[in-house]
Amino acid sequence: MNLLKSYEKNFDNDKQQKSNVVDKRQAGAASILIVDDDPGMRVLLSNLLRRNGFRVTTAPDYDEMVGELEARNIDLMLLDVMLPGASGFDICRDVRAGGWGDIPIIMISARGDEADRVAGLELGADDYIAKPFGDSEVLARVRAVLRRPPLAERARKERTHILRFAGWTMDLRRRELCAPSGAAVTLSSAEFDLLANLVEHPQQIIGRDRLLELARFRLPGSSDRSIDVLVSRLRGKLGGDCDPQIIRTVRGFGYMFAADVERS
Repeated sequence: MNLLKSYEKNFDNDKQQKSNVVDKRQAGAASILIVDDDPGMRVLLSNLLRRNGFRVTTAPDYDEMVGELEARNIDLMLLDVMLPGASGFDICRDVRAGGWGDIPIIMISARGDEADRVAGLELGADDYIAKPFGDSEVLARVRAVLRRPPLAERARKERTHILRFAGWTMDLRRRELCAPSGAAVTLSSAEFDLLANLVEHPQQIIGRDRLLELARFRLPGSSDRSIDVLVSRLRGKLGGDCDPQIIRTVRGFGYMFAADVERS
């Protein structure tokens, strides 16, 4: 009897030690919030991420998502596009505009066409996974996004955040662009990020892949086209108030911001 109790005690101690090791490992792991109205999908993704050392919380809709964001520090969000009430696109827009703007977002959807991927990029998503997907793809994308800490955003906020070029003024902290006339110019999140990275590297030729690495977004399958479309839109919005060649195309490589830039 005493031998049995001793065995049980040793077993419990060993179990507790292993639990403590897991808890310590989990304590240093990234915290991921899954926002999906499908219970089966929440369980599938939760189990996958927890098995691989991540801390996971879930929310089926917008209201519970807000509660989770207010209750804990979230390092990354997996966000389903097709949600009841507010869609994933609506939520992405609100997160970027609200107090959680720096949280990386990976959108998940059964609709994998280019229009949806570009829509996600425009709203500030960091990546986009189309259903059906494999476990290895989810893990690879999660780890890739987590390897991209908001270095550019934090560095901008710590350094000078007002940039001026050719009469234009760009406020990186407020994410505002003003024309030489003083009028505010509306840019999408993706357009602003792209322009900011070009302006912060004046007179340098930057490849399309590098622009994607510098920016907060990265979408699979349409990188070159997405960058080209965004540059075209930027040129249109800079319009007659700016030299059309201020963003120069370097054939076969990428783009160069040709204007002189002043920081203040």
